[in-house]
Amino acid sequence: MDKAQIQQRIKKVIANVLKINESEIPDDANFIFDLGADSTQSIELVAAFEEEFDIEMDEAKALEVQTVSDAVDFIAGYVE
Repeated sequence: MDKAQIQQRIKKVIANVLKINESEIPDDANFIFDLGADSTQSIELVAAFEEEFDIEMDEAKALEVQTVSDAVDFIAGYVE
């Protein structure tokens, strides 16, 4: 799976969790400052990414991921 595919799936997950349109999610968007995620939604995003990619992430490290592009790089490390 290449990074473009990972990014597409990540944006789909973000749109579902945060109830926003995928087209409103720039690649460099910050989950909190740009997309309005609160702490509960940040945890929901981690769980949703784990389910979408069938992986188990280190939750503390995952919560340090701040942007969409960070998430792509982080998850790519689990699925490549």
